[in-house]
Amino acid sequence: MPQLIPPTPGRARNMAAIKRAGTKPETALRSALHRRGWRFRKDHRMDLPLRRVRPDIVFTRRKVAVFVDGCFWHACPVHGREPTVNESYWSPKLRRNVERDRQANAALRSAGWAVVRIWEHEDLGDAVAAVEHALSSAATTAGGQDAADPATSP
Repeated sequence: MPQLIPPTPGRARNMAAIKRAGTKPETALRSALHRRGWRFRKDHRMDLPLRRVRPDIVFTRRKVAVFVDGCFWHACPVHGREPTVNESYWSPKLRRNVERDRQANAALRSAGWAVVRIWEHEDLGDAVAAVEHALSSAATTAGGQDAADPATSP
């Protein structure tokens, strides 16, 4: 698929300035998880058999990958909207983002990873609960808890 080019140099500069990692929702989630005793890698590149992925938060021992998705960029069913300006550029771009997310999920799951996707608008407490649920499920399927679990730490 050919790469789409932003229509103006100003738009290209604007898009280049948008952060890929370290967004406010992602930072808030990382801080909350860290306060609860969890240790993880952030923005960790993973070269899987089917494709390369870069989750926002990765629990390597538990094999849990967490993505914090922006409502606009990942076409949130609640807050996402169809572009009304320059639709020929934005609609295909957003569709590619959603398809890339599906492929990343499939690649991670086929490699034995649990995937958690959090929308940027989700309540922080709910997001932490979703991640901890995946972590506890991963510990159960792995046959028990390990030293990275705050429940077993001194």
